[in-house]
Amino acid sequence: MSRLWNYLKCLKRWKKNKANNYIYILLTLIILRNFIFMKQLSIAFLLLLLSFSSVRAQNAYDIKINFKGCKDTSAYLVKYTWDQQYIVDTCKKIKNGLIEFKGKRALDKGVYTLVSQAKSIYFDFFINESQKFAISTDNAEVVNNLKSAGNKENENFFAYIKFITNKNQEFIKIREQSAGKSKADSIKFITEKFKILNEDVKKFDADFMLKVKGTFVYDVLNLKTEKEPTTVPKAGNGRPDSVYQYYYYKNHYFDGVDFKDDRIIRTPFFDDRVKKYFDNVIVQHPDTVINEIDKIILQCNKDSLIYNTLIVYFTYKYEQSKIMGFDKIFVHMADKYIINGASKKLGYTQETIGKVKERVDIIRNLLLEAKVSELYMIDTTYGKQVMKMGFDTCKTSKSVTDLYYKNLEKLTPMFKTLYSVNAKYTVLVFWASDCGHCQTEIPKLQDNLKELKGQIDYKVFSVQTKDDFEAWRKFIIEKKLEFINVFDPIHLNNLKERFDIYSTPVIYILDKDKKIKAKRLSADQVIEMLKLLEKADKKEKK
Repeated sequence: MSRLWNYLKCLKRWKKNKANNYIYILLTLIILRNFIFMKQLSIAFLLLLLSFSSVRAQNAYDIKINFKGCKDTSAYLVKYTWDQQYIVDTCKKIKNGLIEFKGKRALDKGVYTLVSQAKSIYFDFFINESQKFAISTDNAEVVNNLKSAGNKENENFFAYIKFITNKNQEFIKIREQSAGKSKADSIKFITEKFKILNEDVKKFDADFMLKVKGTFVYDVLNLKTEKEPTTVPKAGNGRPDSVYQYYYYKNHYFDGVDFKDDRIIRTPFFDDRVKKYFDNVIVQHPDTVINEIDKIILQCNKDSLIYNTLIVYFTYKYEQSKIMGFDKIFVHMADKYIINGASKKLGYTQETIGKVKERVDIIRNLLLEAKVSELYMIDTTYGKQVMKMGFDTCKTSKSVTDLYYKNLEKLTPMFKTLYSVNAKYTVLVFWASDCGHCQTEIPKLQDNLKELKGQIDYKVFSVQTKDDFEAWRKFIIEKKLEFINVFDPIHLNNLKERFDIYSTPVIYILDKDKKIKAKRLSADQVIEMLKLLEKADKKEKK
């Protein structure tokens, strides 16, 4: 296996110099990533976060594998599902290399793999309509000895990987033959040989895909096939039109992929195909991502395994995303597919849906361009006077309320509201004096912002998230923080929930109307973001 990866690495380096017509074989050989024997992996013994029930026919399966030279005493039948692998059966006694998996209920259709007792993959094979068949091979050379009786799909598939494996061996020999030559001669030698090899693989692949079209083997191999245009028009500079190439690639990326066929989720390629599209192919903008997700899910049968898996995957992915603004995708997923009529097969209880809704309602009010709610805070300069009123000793909400109304006349002039800040940009900062990270970031923010004084109209609304007023006051004095420093001894604002504060510091940038323009920034990012916003504003006004 290490030789294969060394080959791929060499091919990658060589491709950078001679990319012209040789991309094809690189893409084709990627299939070996999942199908060459003895590939090491950690088998996932955990269940899916959400398990989906599937209706199975009451047909038995009986799969016999005659594995000559196999020294294992047990083996596992493992199923691919999305980006995980699951053990579905175990052969606990292997005699003379005979491995048998047998059951009373039909298995889910898809790609399976034979895994040794040491948790390494021997080879992959298909389990589809035919679930009673035999496979034979020899441990001395697993791939080239693979044969299947009673299963045409596996016969075709084994023929494919044998050809690709042998072409890989030919390339290794070519590399070895180039040893000792000068760099120029070596490149020339490999280029000429590889061109022939490439043509052989292209022809075989085209003929093979034509031969198996309409079968599940075709559907699986199609998932790893990159769709490139055969002819590319020239751009104005005389070079191939890269814009045309991109849109062709994007528009044909999922050609031949049937999202209504749950079998494709039980293959090694489907999850990679989807992830690559959303991470590397489409424009990384929340509205674009939302549109593309909806297009794909619309192609699925509602409540199918693919439908539910994609909903769970995208919802979780974008809830956890660190890319600013991508929480909009999470809100969309929750609104459209979970809160408003979630599939029963998703496994969400009403309690879970309720918690999702609570989370979404918080995030919804903090999306980019959302107008934040007003904050009624006490200016730190009045801190000592407020603390003498006794709010820190109150034990119940009622006692706080009573004390508040008792002192309302005194408190009113002490309030400093967020909306009273008159500036083109408000840097809204939530932090605590006992937070180690804040102790570094807040002084750094002040130092960094000095660069923009007189250039950009901004003010900093600095909010204490804890109750330790004295430590907060001392830190402000010690670091000479020239912010609008406020705190909430009366607990009027429910800061943590309204502004999603689960760690500090949390920094937002608001425009003059108190709409969110940027959020969850570091002290270093604030300066650059203010510059970008100012530049964009000036450009828009021209």
